[in-house]
Amino acid sequence: MPLKSFDEYVALAEAAHGHMCAGQILGLRLAIYGVKLLGIDDPDGKDRKRLVSFVEIDRCATDAVPIVTGCRLGKRALKFRDFGKVAATFCDLREDRAVRVAAKESSKQRAREMYPEIEDKNAQQMHAYRAMLDEELFEVQWVRVRLGPEDMPGYKSARVTCAECGEGVSFRREVVEDGRVLCRACAGERYYELVSE
Repeated sequence: MPLKSFDEYVALAEAAHGHMCAGQILGLRLAIYGVKLLGIDDPDGKDRKRLVSFVEIDRCATDAVPIVTGCRLGKRALKFRDFGKVAATFCDLREDRAVRVAAKESSKQRAREMYPEIEDKNAQQMHAYRAMLDEELFEVQWVRVRLGPEDMPGYKSARVTCAECGEGVSFRREVVEDGRVLCRACAGERYYELVSE
């Protein structure tokens, strides 16, 4: 199944995200542009094992990326790096190349210029982001992404047990300190605070 029409992606994104917004339009455009730059024409079909995508923000645009690319967190093909940027990097594993596509800050001003009669900012941006050229919306950088075997889709390795909490750790995500195998939480990377019950 080659790339779908934009309206088909819009319908799929709205169903998955729960509503349609400017961020979803931007995310769809960003992902379509990224896979086209790589020359991948069937990311959710025959080319699905060629692609790993990194997203840099936990906002609406990110939900649109898997709709186009087929990359999913649970398949280890979608990676999240919280940089707070509307940007994504698309890695072609077969050709060993990658492209980073980032939304231009100027696109918001351009939306105001294109549709000054639309007062609602979201509606204004949705119209503009559909109509703008890729070059108006995005900055492109060809980049290199080093993925270790443990970061690849389908990677399997032995699980280890944290010496502190006893929980299992997969995919070489353990930390070794003073000869002890620890999970990242017990090694000091905990994002939560333990409370007594």
